Amino acid sequence: MAGKDRDRFSTATRLRLLGEQTAARVYRSQTRRQARRSRLTGRAALLALVLCSLIVALAYPMRQYVSQRGEIADLERQQEQARKRVEQLRDLKARWQDDAYAKQQIRQRLHYVMPGETGYIMIDPDAVKPSRADRTTAVRPWYAGLWDAVDRADKADRADGPTGERTAP
Repeated sequence: MAGKDRDRFSTATRLRLLGEQTAARVYRSQTRRQARRSRLTGRAALLALVLCSLIVALAYPMRQYVSQRGEIADLERQQEQARKRVEQLRDLKARWQDDAYAKQQIRQRLHYVMPGETGYIMIDPDAVKPSRADRTTAVRPWYAGLWDAVDRADKADRADGPTGERTAP
């Protein structure tokens, strides 16, 4: 036994034990790496590929579906507006069927009077007729008005004498 104890404390024995322990750690770390690498199997890769292809294949139809739903909502809104307009027109038609309403509208819009009545039309005093000068300047281009202003200024200068005094024409 004394020989065994001596071998246990010898440097060679210690180095051999350290080598075995280090080899065991390296082997364990390699198996862990292999376990990490083996998480993505061929089946998982194939599943991921199938899912990606499904997403790509369904993206365009889903976009079309959403846009068509928006168009349908717009068309339904337009249809409801058309229904309301048709209802308004039906009401208006029914009113025009009434003779009293038709007479009222004819008198108001066309200024008709019943036999024996005298019709008067009031002219708005605030409505001003455009003057002849305003009508011509509205039709003419802007540069024509500019040249007229230059000509008027030039005529005014010619009417003044050389000392700035105005001479009688």
